[in-house]
Formats: sequence, C-alpha cells, structure tokens
Amino acid sequence: MSAHPHELAILEEHRRVRYLKIIALFKIAKGALLLLLGTSLLFLNARVAWMDAISGWAADEILLEHSKAIRFLLNRLQEVLAGGALRATAFLALFYCGVLFTEGIGVYLQKRWAEWLMICATAALIPLEIRHIWHRPGLIGFLILLANCFIVWFLWLVLRRDKSTPGHAQSPELIGTH
Repeated sequence: MSAHPHELAILEEHRRVRYLKIIALFKIAKGALLLLLGTSLLFLNARVAWMDAISGWAADEILLEHSKAIRFLLNRLQEVLAGGALRATAFLALFYCGVLFTEGIGVYLQKRWAEWLMICATAALIPLEIRHIWHRPGLIGFLILLANCFIVWFLWLVLRRDKSTPGHAQSPELIGTH
C-alpha cells in the first residue's frame, strides 16, 4: 500500500504501530506506578502501629518535644491522615491505575475503542497539567505535558486516518473503487 504524498511519515504502518506500542507501554508503566502508590497508601494507612512508629521516629529526629510549631504541624498531618484523605488518595490512584491499564493494554492490542478512551482521558488531564505547571513550573511536569499532548495529537491523526480502513466507514473516494 503506497502512502499519499501529503501523509505524515509518522503514520506509515510500521511507524504507527511502533508508536502505538510505545504509548501503550508508557501508559502501562504509569499504571504500574499508580498501582504501587495506591496499594502502598492503603497498606500504610491500615497499619496504625507503623504510622505511630514513623511519627515517633520523626519526633525523635526533629526534637519534637522542644518545638510547639512542629508538634502542631505533625498533629494536623495526623488528623488529615486519620480523616481519610490518604485512603481517598489511594482509591483515586487505584481507579486511575485501572483506566491506564485499560488504555495501555487496549492500545497495545490496537483496539480502536482504547484509542478513543486514551484520547479522552489524556486530553481531560491536559488542563490540570497546565494549571500545575503554571503554579509549580518544572521540567518533569513540562515533559509530561508534552508527552500527553503528543499522545492526543498522534492518536487523533491515527483515528482520522483509520476511518477508511476495512471494518470502519469508508471515505467516498474508496467506495467507488471496489
């Protein structure tokens, strides 16, 4: 199959599949990190003795008995953790982990529905990433924003191009040639 002259080289079959697999592996890796984070937060929050031991160690290390301000801050942190914020963060991380695994595995298997899911889920996070960079500029945040913008752009091009592949609606030019 010859490519049209105006078609981007990135959309050639072998390159497109390679990029899709790289994107899928990137999403699966992010999902694995969130799985570790979510389960760690749930596990740590469920271990009151561990939390007390960590608090005791921190108190000894920063000479807590001599500082009312540090004691106040640590008590506030303990209230936040006991109030369920840590558990809520863990469940949110595990939910998004499931979304990332679904996207990644689906795109790796070259499923069209997964590409649409990835576009929607990734594009929905771009405004949050821009807000984060605005308030806390940093190289890592900027690189993540660029990667996600590339993913949305690339998948949009793939989905637009693949409209005319077999099994999908065909373009008017191809209908008359069969």
